[in-house]
Amino acid sequence: MPDKVILLKIIETKMPYGKYKDRWLDQIPVSYLEWMRNNDAMPKGKLGMLLETLYVIKTNGLEHLLRPLIPKER
Repeated sequence: MPDKVILLKIIETKMPYGKYKDRWLDQIPVSYLEWMRNNDAMPKGKLGMLLETLYVIKTNGLEHLLRPLIPKER
């Protein structure tokens, strides 16, 4: 069972830097997450953990886990 706290953090957090700065993490395309992984550009710490989790979600077709959590007004 996925950790709902982590899923909520993914949809509540904005990317703090880079090409997708100020975008919600769940809106970052999988191609960018792949680029980050392949170029050793994944950040350390909590943000890195959230992005790695998002990478796993997106590469395994599990976005349906996030959709019910995303606020309609966003």
